[in-house]
Amino acid sequence: MPTDGNETRSPGPTDEKVVETAAEAAEGFVLSQYKQSRITDLDVTVRFTDGTLDVDVYLNAPAEPEAPDPDRVVEEAVAAATEAVDELFAATESGAGEPGPTDGDGYDR
Repeated sequence: MPTDGNETRSPGPTDEKVVETAAEAAEGFVLSQYKQSRITDLDVTVRFTDGTLDVDVYLNAPAEPEAPDPDRVVEEAVAAATEAVDELFAATESGAGEPGPTDGDGYDR
């Protein structure tokens, strides 16, 4: 569909913000389960295309009896990324975090 440069996007987070939010959540979850020094390799790839979120997490961590199961950690990291993006959209839709019109007296107009 051709545009004249005045395209109006529906309110919502930018694709970049969605990707950043998902990546931070996935990586944060993995790092909450393992000490960073115990992780041999961690790669989080996030794509957000046409409203579809795709999160891939590759984790190489030693299998130790007291360590969490790496496969479970990967699954939960993907779930954490998805949940974080859902929360981002919910906050945007509800207007949370967006300044409303005020004149500084504390009463919304």
